[in-house]
Amino acid sequence: MAREFTSVGVVGLGTMGAGIVEVFARNGIDVVAVEISAGAVERGRATLTGSTDRAVAKRKLAEADRDALLARVDWQVGLDALHSVDLVIEAVPEHLDLKQRIFAELDRVCKPEAILATNTSSLSVTEISVATTRPNQVIGIHFFNPAPVMKLVEVVRTVVTSADVVADVEALCERLGKVDVTISDRAGFIANALLFGYLNHAVGMFESRYATREDIDAAMKLGCGLPMGPLALMDLIGLDTAYEILDTMYRRGGRDRRHAPVPLIKQMVTAGLLGRKSGRGFYTYERPGSPVVVPDEHTPVSTGAALADGARAIAKVGVVGSGTMATGIIEVFAKAGYEVISVTRGAEKSAKVCEAVKTSLNKGVVRGKLSEEDRDAALGRVTWSATLDHLADVDLVVEAVVEELSVKKALFASLDEICKPGVVLATTTSSLPVIDVAMATQRPADVIGLHFFNPAPIMPLVEIVQTIRTSAETAATARAVCAGLGKTGVVCGDRSGFIVNALLFPYLNDAVKMLEASYSTADDIDYAMKLGCGYPMGPFELLDVVGLDVSLAIQRELYLELREPGFAPAPLLEHLVTAGYLGRKSGRGFRDHTKR
Repeated sequence: MAREFTSVGVVGLGTMGAGIVEVFARNGIDVVAVEISAGAVERGRATLTGSTDRAVAKRKLAEADRDALLARVDWQVGLDALHSVDLVIEAVPEHLDLKQRIFAELDRVCKPEAILATNTSSLSVTEISVATTRPNQVIGIHFFNPAPVMKLVEVVRTVVTSADVVADVEALCERLGKVDVTISDRAGFIANALLFGYLNHAVGMFESRYATREDIDAAMKLGCGLPMGPLALMDLIGLDTAYEILDTMYRRGGRDRRHAPVPLIKQMVTAGLLGRKSGRGFYTYERPGSPVVVPDEHTPVSTGAALADGARAIAKVGVVGSGTMATGIIEVFAKAGYEVISVTRGAEKSAKVCEAVKTSLNKGVVRGKLSEEDRDAALGRVTWSATLDHLADVDLVVEAVVEELSVKKALFASLDEICKPGVVLATTTSSLPVIDVAMATQRPADVIGLHFFNPAPIMPLVEIVQTIRTSAETAATARAVCAGLGKTGVVCGDRSGFIVNALLFPYLNDAVKMLEASYSTADDIDYAMKLGCGYPMGPFELLDVVGLDVSLAIQRELYLELREPGFAPAPLLEHLVTAGYLGRKSGRGFRDHTKR
């Protein structure tokens, strides 16, 4: 039977420590809140008071409950005040020597049966535990910020942590209303090991000037549904904190280059550009600690006039292809007022595309998102064709045929012969080199990538992919077209994966490697990323939706182009694809979907 925790101690009353105090006090547990000085105690008290007052103002906490909560907290200076608590959680800065000194002192002060816990997010719980004479009673209890809101807790056991201690802490997490995942002591645990490789990669993308900070962040928010873009999230975490976590994971985690801090991070930390807390990081903020971003010298000008500057006039658009993506793109352009010529291979496919567009538009009417008049007008703008010759007088062609380079190159060679001079030729490829397609024509300056996301009528993002031969006029036209469609266009270079896939799929691959190593289960890894990081789907849920074969193909392309060892596809992913376990579409991937 799990032990009853009647009192806990919290050491360190910064944002995280004060949040942990609130979690326990909200759940009827007495808390001894400890800091190194009276001033630090008062800052911690002010943080807790501010948090609970906001909860009262939002009617999420009754005044009487707030007062009872605050009455459960005993504010103290010095560790000696923790002599009678049942559990201590340390939440001081991420420095191993500091934590070891605190644990050695806690070992002396606390009663023999007390559990000693660390909230570290990256340091070795084992190395912290050996500073005590009771390493079997030391455990990691990693809350996520803000602790009162975030549901996830990573429970980190060492090789000597008592099974009873683990069970007691798991029961405590349940009492606190948290979802716990229990894991072994490994650098970064689950969430940070997956999150910070992705964040580091995004910083590298920015450092190389592959894309702007705004475009990288917009791409991941709009393309993946993430709550924040990676660079804005780095600013929230703090670049100094991020550097310490990455450096620790690199040194402790087998020196994986995915976790080797990008040099720009260290440079920014040295320059005092720490993110929100210093008022400037990747973005500039209204004042230190403020979440309000203000314009700075790097803020792009995004007025309509600037978007259209140098752009060609586009009135008539050709869409080549008969799949889901082509159907969606036809709908997008037609609803936006463009005249559209749909070209497929044969009248039968043309009829199917026409029916699919009608069905989608009718759904919009039923849902109240489109009037019958607008539906009819959109359909009236589309001409259905089975020959490329009908594209002779269009202003823009968007290709959405099968992802095979030979097919695309043959199509662009034909378009080069048929289309009038000055036409923008766009490919919707998500993984192939746009330059290879462009060089199949005699007009590579007019070729660009327009990577729509599926379903095109709903997804707000388009990646605008410029090759080294794309003209400024063509790029300006693509930006203006995206704006005219009501889409957010993000500009990047012609590199495998562009922005979204280049950042997303290595993260998914890292998750597969974590599962492959038997570090955690697919369910716990999914819980960690959804509840700890606010992701809309866990990595294994997403892999099964995307398709393991599609994911493997993209990961292989990334690895072949970048030759980064950490990008090599996880063997488990390859084995599942070989076995025909492709995800939802085959009924089985990382999970069995036939039983649902």
